[in-house]
Amino acid sequence: MMIKKIFLLPLILMIGFSSCKKKGSNGPVTPPPPPPPVNSFTNPVLSTGADPWIIKQGTSYYYTHTLGNRVSIWKTSKVTELRSATPIPIWTAPATGPNSQNVWAPELHYINNKWYAYYTAGSSSNLNTQRSFVLENASADPQTGTWIDKGKIYDPAADFFAIDGTVLTHNGDNYFLWSGEASATEHTQRIYIARMSDPWTLATARSVISSPQYPWESIGAPPAVNEGPEILKNPAGKVFLIFSASGCWTDDYALGMMTLRDGGDPLVAADWTKATNPVFSKNPTAAVFGPGHNAFFKSADGTEDWIIYHANPSTGLGCGNNRSPRIQKFSWNGDGTPNFGMPVGTSTAIVKPAGE
Repeated sequence: MMIKKIFLLPLILMIGFSSCKKKGSNGPVTPPPPPPPVNSFTNPVLSTGADPWIIKQGTSYYYTHTLGNRVSIWKTSKVTELRSATPIPIWTAPATGPNSQNVWAPELHYINNKWYAYYTAGSSSNLNTQRSFVLENASADPQTGTWIDKGKIYDPAADFFAIDGTVLTHNGDNYFLWSGEASATEHTQRIYIARMSDPWTLATARSVISSPQYPWESIGAPPAVNEGPEILKNPAGKVFLIFSASGCWTDDYALGMMTLRDGGDPLVAADWTKATNPVFSKNPTAAVFGPGHNAFFKSADGTEDWIIYHANPSTGLGCGNNRSPRIQKFSWNGDGTPNFGMPVGTSTAIVKPAGE
């Protein structure tokens, strides 16, 4: 019996060892990922929508984006529920005329107790005809009332390609900013500014305050591109100009930043300083390509700062309808400059804006 036991013991040990190896061959059991925050959402907030713009008035947000042949407004109390809002058309392009084609990048601004919609359009498929136009509405709610066509807003001495108009209010004056070209034949896109005498008229000649100068502003050139100017003010009132750079037809469409000198004149180029690198750019790891043409808004309770922008979900999609609007919160650096971080992927759960 003792001999049998001696021979059986190694066999039992081998079987046990083999069994242990088999059970542990896949390594330790990986715990399931933590559930997303209860109060969360994922981007995009709409399935499509280039050149998004949003503005908060009272408890409502008014949103719009490029539609090609009209301007429509979405209204919501919660930006993350924009899909549930019904867009209301406020203006449709005429069959012919200077603003009959390629209706792009509308923005809503509330100035002197009236609403103004600034948009880009042209007279033909020739994009050299693109100009900036203005609509006016005296109603408290821009989805209601009557929109009046105030015509083209431009510098008569330099009536060239002009897109992506926006407004800066600074020290009691209003300024119109846009992306334009130096002449009818020179097609580099620059950022121009002029002081306004009223919401549809320029009081001064245009001044150029930004031209593409760094390699990251000229990807896809020609043309090199600075466009989509947007104003951002920090809690202390310091003025930043965030703009889109390089061709929207590239994955490298990105956001650049300029800072207005304290006490500076917005019309003077030397009073603006441009960051040497983009402040928001593609994130291939998260499948975010060509992020740009943005706007800013406060959370529902007014305590948080958020950016809205468009981006493509994969490489090589360019300037088409695959671009969709996404939102994410940003913070402020110790020196007062904005910190946008990296674009967040569409599978990432994000805590909703405070107050939603």
